[in-house]
Amino acid sequence: KAPIARIADKVSGVFVPIVLLIAVVTFSIWMILDKDIGFALTKGVCVLVISCPCALGLATPVAIMVGNGVGARNGILFKNATALEQAGKIKIAAIDKTGTITEGNPSVTDIIPISAEKNELLEIAHALEQNSEHPFAKAILAECELKNISSEKIDFFENLPGAGVKGTYKNVNVFGGNIRLIESQMKPDEKVKESLDKLSKEGKTPLMFAKEGEILGIIAVADVVKADSKDAITKLKQMGIKPVMITGDNINTATVIARQVGIENVIADVLPDGKEQTIRELKKAGIVMMVGDGINDAPALTSADIGTALGAGTDIAIDSADIILTKNSLSDVASAILLSRAVLRNIKENLFWAFCYNVIGIPLAAGLWIPFTGWELSPMFGAAAMSLSSFCVITNEEAINTEAAKKAPARAFKALR
Repeated sequence: KAPIARIADKVSGVFVPIVLLIAVVTFSIWMILDKDIGFALTKGVCVLVISCPCALGLATPVAIMVGNGVGARNGILFKNATALEQAGKIKIAAIDKTGTITEGNPSVTDIIPISAEKNELLEIAHALEQNSEHPFAKAILAECELKNISSEKIDFFENLPGAGVKGTYKNVNVFGGNIRLIESQMKPDEKVKESLDKLSKEGKTPLMFAKEGEILGIIAVADVVKADSKDAITKLKQMGIKPVMITGDNINTATVIARQVGIENVIADVLPDGKEQTIRELKKAGIVMMVGDGINDAPALTSADIGTALGAGTDIAIDSADIILTKNSLSDVASAILLSRAVLRNIKENLFWAFCYNVIGIPLAAGLWIPFTGWELSPMFGAAAMSLSSFCVITNEEAINTEAAKKAPARAFKALR
């Protein structure tokens, strides 16, 4: 159940005995006023009939059901009612870069040999990356295939999360990855660092390859920003949500991508196990949604108040998330939040009118207005009024469709217009 449904259940638990007591008091007062037992009993029964808490019971589950349906029809899958309710309350959207803000299909842009020939650099890179699942590895393998570069099977391979890969190739220890990995083995000279800095400021990710004691060269890869990422970030900011980019990439490359989509807050050079800790820190400032698609994002997705995964992401990311965006569009993050807000607002409206109905109906059913206006209500009309209140709650769910369609990005909810 959604948290707000538990509140309604608690209220109903108090409401029912109070109504029973009001019915007994109504019967007793009319008997004291010398009315016949039939009249007094009719008023007591009328109180019970008109106050049946059907509308209270329907207010939350019907709204949740409709909200889930609207989301599913538009590629937004909420795994549980809590996720549907909490999504509308987030204050911070922490968003992974590769595959979420960007397409996740990087390509090689620069090949800079240093101590090795170009073909040797690509051969060693091919040997290392053919065992890696990282998008950057796939980009390098695609480039090698394009240039007809192949390699022998690597003797030993180890993946170093957040740093790169290493292995033994032709009885020589070889490495490939970011500058942190290379600096742990040797000290790059200033010329190499200048090349790395230049590539990073161009929005490219430089990957260094080395063998024992020498740097072989640099292969730079770049990813393209998704067409709708900038509009999605703008929409989140308009909704009062603070977008934060979290990436393992270096700060220069991350800043270039963030500037393209309008994100001011960037947390770069984050190791895979550091994403979860970053989310914990962000949670101190408000309710956090984490949006990601990769294996490295899974701990952060679990740690966040609401984890959101792209449908094209890894299985572990999808399993760890509370919301799945099957269209792989960052715009659907805003749509999911708006839908959640529409559902929550609808639930509150339902509960408000259910209580208002009882506040007006119970005194009328008890005969409180008879001495003043002569207004009287029979049990049959009370039953009809009770049914009408439930009908109103159900028909009010159409507001979720219309409100979500009105406020969400046009593409996401155009089917509802």
